[in-house]
Amino acid sequence: MVRTYFQRLRHVAEALAAYAGWGLFAVLPVERASAIAGFIARAVGPRLKNSLIARQNLRLAFPDLDDAGIEAIVLQVWDNLGRTVGEFPHMRQIANDRVEIVGGEHVDAMRDDGKPGLLVGAHLGGWELSMQLAGRLGLPLGVIYRKPNNPWIDRLFRKARGGDVEGMIPKGPAGARQVLAALKAGMHLGFLVDQKMNDGIAVPFFGREVMTAPAAAHLALKFQCPVVPVHIVRLPGVRFRAIFEAPLELPDSGDRSEDTFALMCRVNERLEAWIRETPGQWLWLHHRWPKC
Repeated sequence: MVRTYFQRLRHVAEALAAYAGWGLFAVLPVERASAIAGFIARAVGPRLKNSLIARQNLRLAFPDLDDAGIEAIVLQVWDNLGRTVGEFPHMRQIANDRVEIVGGEHVDAMRDDGKPGLLVGAHLGGWELSMQLAGRLGLPLGVIYRKPNNPWIDRLFRKARGGDVEGMIPKGPAGARQVLAALKAGMHLGFLVDQKMNDGIAVPFFGREVMTAPAAAHLALKFQCPVVPVHIVRLPGVRFRAIFEAPLELPDSGDRSEDTFALMCRVNERLEAWIRETPGQWLWLHHRWPKC
């Protein structure tokens, strides 16, 4: 009972802080909100424990990078994350007016082929804009996400992303059933596939095997539907470029385990290429590689 009380009290405090921040950034022009949030994150973030994880990850991924290079990327990571928070209340405006679309024909083909489909991406650049951009391109999209423990924070995330109950699908058994039902109905789903999953499969990433969630590959092979890689690059001036690539070729060896592994290898290859182009825009702050 005491634990439940303090947990509820913590949720209230978190929600008050989050909604106050939302209100502040919402009344500011988008450029000012982005700049202030980026400044705060750059000042505080590099001193936090998560930055130790980022530095370790960067040494594993870029063994030839010196300490100054690592610190520069860590600073960029926090800047991008802070700006993402400051831009949250303005996401609809940003998606409509501040994003250049490259490869939109691949979305058009996916929308009109009469089949379900998957968009796969990473926590890179302006990843939070994915759902809004899909709507702009006429592709209703369900997004798989990790539901916060705090229900008030979850409501705020839904508001920011513009998602309704059907569009935002939480991870877990109930969410898995929703995913299957959605694909059977011919819907399209978005997956961020760059985080560690302890009970996933080992797939190469930056020259090392990492535990990777295979759900996107399982579903693509089950439904024989297109898998379109997408990443959203941050540009100067609170502007972005969304790059939709041609669908990945689906393996067809007859062995489902081998095909799953092969498809996730292709996905990780795309993610690695994007991250190498803009390493400061990827979220290096979580344990992606086994400790060495």
